[in-house]
Amino acid sequence: MIRDYQICVNTIMDTSDPNIIFDENGISDYYYNFKNQIIPNWHTNEVGMLELNKIAEKIKKDGIGRDFDCIIGLSGGLDSSYVAYVAKEIMGLRPLLFHVDAGWNTDKAVGNIEKLCNGLGLDLYTDVINWEEMKDLQVAFLKSQIADQDLPQDYAFFSGLYKFAKKNKIKFVLTGGNYSTECCREPEEWGGFPGIDVTLVNDIHSKFGKRALKTFPLVDILSYKLYYKYILGMQVFKPLNLLPYIKEDAEKLLKEKFGWEPFQHKHHESRFTRFYEDYWLPRKFGFEKRRAHFSSLILTGQMTREDALVRISKPELSEVDLMKEFEYVAHKLDLTVDKLQQIFDGPNKTFYDYKSKIKLIKLGAQMMQKLGLEKRLFR
Repeated sequence: MIRDYQICVNTIMDTSDPNIIFDENGISDYYYNFKNQIIPNWHTNEVGMLELNKIAEKIKKDGIGRDFDCIIGLSGGLDSSYVAYVAKEIMGLRPLLFHVDAGWNTDKAVGNIEKLCNGLGLDLYTDVINWEEMKDLQVAFLKSQIADQDLPQDYAFFSGLYKFAKKNKIKFVLTGGNYSTECCREPEEWGGFPGIDVTLVNDIHSKFGKRALKTFPLVDILSYKLYYKYILGMQVFKPLNLLPYIKEDAEKLLKEKFGWEPFQHKHHESRFTRFYEDYWLPRKFGFEKRRAHFSSLILTGQMTREDALVRISKPELSEVDLMKEFEYVAHKLDLTVDKLQQIFDGPNKTFYDYKSKIKLIKLGAQMMQKLGLEKRLFR
């Protein structure tokens, strides 16, 4: 059934999420989830600091005699950059900064990574993905016509990190995941497929790919959720949930201390992600990930709803710049502009049109919610 359009009166989440629920006052379940599930379990005061210190001591103890006591995936964006600062300067850890180069870095992202490494005095390891394989997988995903076009990059980032950590026996992973800017989780319809699913990758690539993925890193969700965690003892921590983390304050601190440069919007450190979220997803599918990004900032008091409505009324980039990005992406993927446009104009599909582990993943997500391990709405 097609629903009448409705938008939350407290956030800007709307019926582009087909499963959104509103009460009689027009308040969505995203607001109530934040109020009833996240706020009571989110401590950024002395309670959070005690927990942060406890985690730091645990990591330090395990890291005695090792070159590094933890690993941080660094993109050059705000969240990962700030968690690197927190790890070194507040927690007193010796992290290895790990960057996966999937071929789409902006110059600003590269500059930010260099500035942080130099300013913090930390080592950086860069894992460069085979571009021919990366390109082939991305074109295959585009041809699959699903909304989840950033999965090849995400899979490369996280799989590369997990594999490196396993090989080098690094047990602790620190991430920039946080409630402050991400308390509204994007629904799966918006390209939010949950987890690294090798079954999905293999099915799409077998139908549309042309080159064998001999070196492309893939660690299936069952491997890192079960084998890596319970057999290898790998643990993932989110330090930004345990201390005050305000977007503008963090940007200011990083800029003043290291010369770090902010981005116009979340995820703009990758040219493909910027193109995908600013052009491909909203114009082909009608989904705006900025709704979740801005709603998170509204709920955490960092943005007014009025400002969010004005901001989302137009793209982050001008029409001229968006057309330039369309051409850039086409040429980088060895496609003509007409061919990319032909793919764009093709019939939309979802990952349900392909083989995947989504039923098993959803079962696991439901169990995590019942156990209180996942506070955000998951659907």
